[in-house]
Amino acid sequence: MPEQRQHHISSAVIATKPGGIDGVLAALAGFDNVEVHGADKGKIVIVIEGPSTGVLGDTLMRISLLDGVIAANMVFEHVEMEGDEADGQRTDAA
Repeated sequence: MPEQRQHHISSAVIATKPGGIDGVLAALAGFDNVEVHGADKGKIVIVIEGPSTGVLGDTLMRISLLDGVIAANMVFEHVEMEGDEADGQRTDAA
């Protein structure tokens, strides 16, 4: 049986320095595997996607090193396996 490929999805919260949110948002726009879902009062909520936990962790580490970032913390991670759909329908309870 062939090995199933994995797709990892994680949410994270970024805390920014006062006045730093716009610069961080601009930098995040350059990340291919990052989507911003909300930003307010120095906090940014993002989703990171990739083929492994390592890719997600590396991306979060790169984000944490951006100018204006105080902290970047993963909140949740979900893994989907190739073949989790049958005839275009999800097979889990989600």
